[in-house]
Amino acid sequence: MPDIPLGVLDLVPISSGSSAPQALRNSIQLAQRAEEFGYARYWFAEHHLNPGVAGTSPAVVLALTAAATSTIRLGSGAVQLGHRTALSTVEEFGLLDALHPGRFDLGLGRSGGRPSPPLPSATPVVDGRAPNGLRIPPRFSFEFLLGSPRIALQRKLLLLPNAESQEYGEQIDDVLALLAGTYRSPDGVEAHVVPGEGADVELWILGSSGGTSAEVAGRNGLRFAANYHVSPATVLEAADGYRAAFQPSDVLDKPYVSVSVDVVVAEDDSTARELATGYGLWVRSIRTARGAIQFPTPAEARAHVWTDEDRALVQDRIDTQFVGSPARVADQLEQLQEATDADELLITTITHAHTDRVRSYELLAQEWRRRGHSAQSS
Repeated sequence: MPDIPLGVLDLVPISSGSSAPQALRNSIQLAQRAEEFGYARYWFAEHHLNPGVAGTSPAVVLALTAAATSTIRLGSGAVQLGHRTALSTVEEFGLLDALHPGRFDLGLGRSGGRPSPPLPSATPVVDGRAPNGLRIPPRFSFEFLLGSPRIALQRKLLLLPNAESQEYGEQIDDVLALLAGTYRSPDGVEAHVVPGEGADVELWILGSSGGTSAEVAGRNGLRFAANYHVSPATVLEAADGYRAAFQPSDVLDKPYVSVSVDVVVAEDDSTARELATGYGLWVRSIRTARGAIQFPTPAEARAHVWTDEDRALVQDRIDTQFVGSPARVADQLEQLQEATDADELLITTITHAHTDRVRSYELLAQEWRRRGHSAQSS
């Protein structure tokens, strides 16, 4: 198979009994180790009002991590544009690039909008499987989350009073123009961002379906990151939609796709399954709109009394988490890559103990390297 780099996606998770400061220190230390292990990228997600996630501002955490590392590419996965402006985003990453030139990926995502409707995929799925056997579960509906009081409060607190989010495609156009120094207002006034204009950042669009995000990434000829770990049911649709919309640009002459996936690796399958025990309860907290809880210990997770409704809420995510020995998980990653034709894979791993999380990334990197893959990306 082709040489497929691995990257890291970090939510800065807080384990039960721990704290946000410790989670931040753990993430910076993990980035240092990921650099040693040979990972190509290290991205931070953006989440708000979650008791168990400390990654609220990718740019701030990236600045701290850049000072503690030297070679690994760093990025956002993703800056959520629903409550931000193109200018503030370009200014933040311009500041980062000014001190650490050529190291940053600016990953941009939508937020606050309605999920895209189901779209046809060019890749057939039969009985919940892609042609190569990759599990593609039934589509999960996020509609009910939009009516959650917590989600409504989050939006209220993130947006200025009476503010309206700019249309996503227009925001991306503005980001591109501000970076290139070609921005003009409707009446012809120029805007030049210092620092920011001409910043050597790599632009990515993140998306979970074949809808708006995939289309915007494709028509602008940008790199696209599809989320198997967030919405496994629509990963093929997302990749296919992006490729169908792709138009060559000054950045890319052909589509370039990364796919994210939840992974836990240990020396053997049974140990890995034990480390992953808390995952289902953690996903449940997100999908009940409570916000991500602090990641539980296996014992805390086993104490939860599961209902049929609980299990239905998280089954797609549990079924598509890759858990096991290095060889087992590497086999699954190669299957995911084959099904999506991904150019890179983005690994997100959460365990209760930080040492187990670091070890998971280390074991995976060793096995991936043994199979002939390198960290170099296009």
